[in-house]
Amino acid sequence: MEETEEVLAIDDQDDLALVKRMQDGRDQIVAEIKKVIIGQDEIIDELLIALFAGGHCLITGVPGLAKTLLIKTVADILQVDFSRIQFTPDLMPSDVVGSEIVEEQDGRRTLKFVKGPIFTNILLADEINRTPPKTQSSLLEAMEERQVTAAGVTYPMSKPFFVLATQNPIELEGTYPLPEAQLDRFMFKIELGYLSEEDEITVVANTTQTNEAQLSHPLSGEDILEFQRIARQVPAAEAVIKYAVQLVHASRPQSPNAPGFIKDWVSWGAGIRASQNLVLGGKVRALLRGRYNVSFGDIRALAPSVLRHRVLLNFHAEAERITTDEVVRRLLEAVPEPKSEL
Repeated sequence: MEETEEVLAIDDQDDLALVKRMQDGRDQIVAEIKKVIIGQDEIIDELLIALFAGGHCLITGVPGLAKTLLIKTVADILQVDFSRIQFTPDLMPSDVVGSEIVEEQDGRRTLKFVKGPIFTNILLADEINRTPPKTQSSLLEAMEERQVTAAGVTYPMSKPFFVLATQNPIELEGTYPLPEAQLDRFMFKIELGYLSEEDEITVVANTTQTNEAQLSHPLSGEDILEFQRIARQVPAAEAVIKYAVQLVHASRPQSPNAPGFIKDWVSWGAGIRASQNLVLGGKVRALLRGRYNVSFGDIRALAPSVLRHRVLLNFHAEAERITTDEVVRRLLEAVPEPKSEL
């Protein structure tokens, strides 16, 4: 069953107007992005779902596919603070979070904490897997708890706060695989592929001219926070939540309901954040498509981006050249939608 019949939970006129503002704002942002980015419609859609849901996003692709340009364009369109960190092998945690310096005033020396670039609204962590795990882990507390602790003092992050990271495929030279705990903090892992020949011709033609796109700013940070609030009011039927949880449970080889291919190819499955992100992302996706309840189709559509970085394959899968996307595809075929009167 594709749609659920659920009692409308967004019935206040102000909330309905906010939903319309969210839908219009999404269309306006896409129109602005299209001034710079050619193609990649599905990628843009999922990136905006993550933003409106309050989740972080990891974009993977080989160099030269406009990963950084896409994120920087989104930041330019939104009226929020933006910082970019170029992750390199010699980057230190203090370069990300900040550090204490000695400050002298009236003959007295005191320690003062100088905030790093992580204290912003949108943080572009560019080529995040080119720095060692010690520096990668400096993002963990900020991404999950929206705060940073330094020298025993806790500093809250700005609102909204998003980490939009890019990484190169781990097969490339000079990369460090992200720890599982770090990967789990990302709501989506989006795979960026090559453009079609027609789109690539358009890109080359546009980028070899002198014309520069003039971007407008249809939304502010306050708008994004309001969108996050209204998205959580979207109802999700018990059967839909059950379906999301069953998908995640089936990805774990230790689960008694795991299909045979999971037991053969997977060493570690997805955790509870995957279930949460499936449902929350489904709520945003439903609103952006003019619906006020989450469908099974929303869960299925977001499953690859939510699960692909949370399913750890074993050496049997690697030997057979099995990818996580293939595992997720087969998982969606193997796990049926719950039977219920919706």
